[in-house]
Amino acid sequence: MTLRVERDKATGVAVVTLDRERKHNAIDLETAAELSTVWREFRYEEDVRAVVLTGAGTAAFCTGIDRGVDVPQPSSPYSIDDPLVAIGPKAGDLWKPVIAAVNGMACGGAFYLLGESEFVVSSSSATYFDPHTTYGMVSAYEAVYMAQRMPFGEAARMSLMGTAERLSAQRAYEIGLVSEVTPPEELLPAALRAAQTLAGYPTEAVQGTVRALWSAKQAALQQALAQAPALITLGNLAPERQAELFGGRPPGAEFRLR
Repeated sequence: MTLRVERDKATGVAVVTLDRERKHNAIDLETAAELSTVWREFRYEEDVRAVVLTGAGTAAFCTGIDRGVDVPQPSSPYSIDDPLVAIGPKAGDLWKPVIAAVNGMACGGAFYLLGESEFVVSSSSATYFDPHTTYGMVSAYEAVYMAQRMPFGEAARMSLMGTAERLSAQRAYEIGLVSEVTPPEELLPAALRAAQTLAGYPTEAVQGTVRALWSAKQAALQQALAQAPALITLGNLAPERQAELFGGRPPGAEFRLR
């Protein structure tokens, strides 16, 4: 199992932990399938009324798709198989509140998860960035999700600057991506306090409010996401060229933190 799920019936809160610490909690196909499954399971579990989503360890919340994953693609230029497209709670039709507790790096495909969480609690040591353009890939789904949660200029800057720049937790808080910043050791307790509060309210009212919040932007979001496969097909470099760019970047290459 690459996902750790803990349920507390007394509080009504479940904690979902991406459990691939040695891989910086990158998502492989097994993890993607487990995420899709657990969100749908929670729909039927009355003892789960709120969820905290986090990553194992302190180095990373999630670094997106595992680069070692082989994802076969259809030959048609009109379609693309994205292994992360169904990893978020809303893709799983879950309308119970999900709070992301971000510890360490959150980048690339992590934004599929942050983009479908209700709000984000961040460790002060966390950083946020999107590496796609650096490696010849289109940031499509990630950019769309972030444009829904951040001022347009900030979303554009992060999506376009690639690995050259990272958002600090403080800057992420200032622009509204993050709702609370805590010391690293207080991250999970802070997220749990919020989740326990939500789980203590009548779940019908909470779920209805979650649905109402998302309905305010869902039409625009779905229209934007519908363009993503074509943009990726048109703009991504060939996989072998991407691999060259990944291989050519030295470990620990410098970036600007703001």
